[in-house]
Amino acid sequence: MVAMVSAMTTAEAAPSAWDDSRDPGPPVAVSATLRVNGTEHVLDIDTRSTLVDVLRDRLGITGPKKGCDRGECGACTVHADGRPVLACMTLAVRAAGRDIRTVEGLADGGALSRVQQAFIDHDAFQCGFCTPGQLMSAVACVEGGHAGSEDEIREFMSGNICRCSAYPQIVAAIADAAGQGS
Repeated sequence: MVAMVSAMTTAEAAPSAWDDSRDPGPPVAVSATLRVNGTEHVLDIDTRSTLVDVLRDRLGITGPKKGCDRGECGACTVHADGRPVLACMTLAVRAAGRDIRTVEGLADGGALSRVQQAFIDHDAFQCGFCTPGQLMSAVACVEGGHAGSEDEIREFMSGNICRCSAYPQIVAAIADAAGQGS
C-alpha cells in the first residue's frame, strides 16, 4: 500500500504533457455545400462536426441514428457517392461535394424501394431503431452484388447491429430484394 501511494504521488507531481490552461480558441467554421437526397444545403459547419450531427441537428434529417457514436453499430449508415459510410465517423466537411443519400432518399416519390418493401414483407425490423442503417447497408449489399448467398449477405451486413435480433428476417429480405428467393 505504501508503494502504491508513493507511486501515485510521484505521478501526480510529474509535469503534465497536456496543458489545460491553453485556450484552443473559438471553433472554426467553414462554408460547405452538402448535397443530401438530391437537395443542396449551403451551411457554415464547425470543422469538428460529424455528418450524423449535421444531418440530424442542422438539416432535420433524422433517419441516420446516433447509436454507439463509435462506428460499431451501423445505425448511422448513409451513402456517400453510392458507398456506405458511417456518418458518426465522418466529418461533415469531408462530405461536402459528395452525393449523400439517407434512408429518406430511398423511396421514389410514394413508391418504396425494393429493399424497403422486402423489409416489410419479411418483417425485418422490430423496434425500428437500427432499420435506417440496416436498409442503407442492405441497399449497398444488393447494388454492390454482395447478396449471392446468405453467408455473403451476413458477412456484408456484419457491421450492423440489431438489438432485437431480427437477423434471419433481414437476411431473407435482402435475399428477396436481390432476387435470391424466400
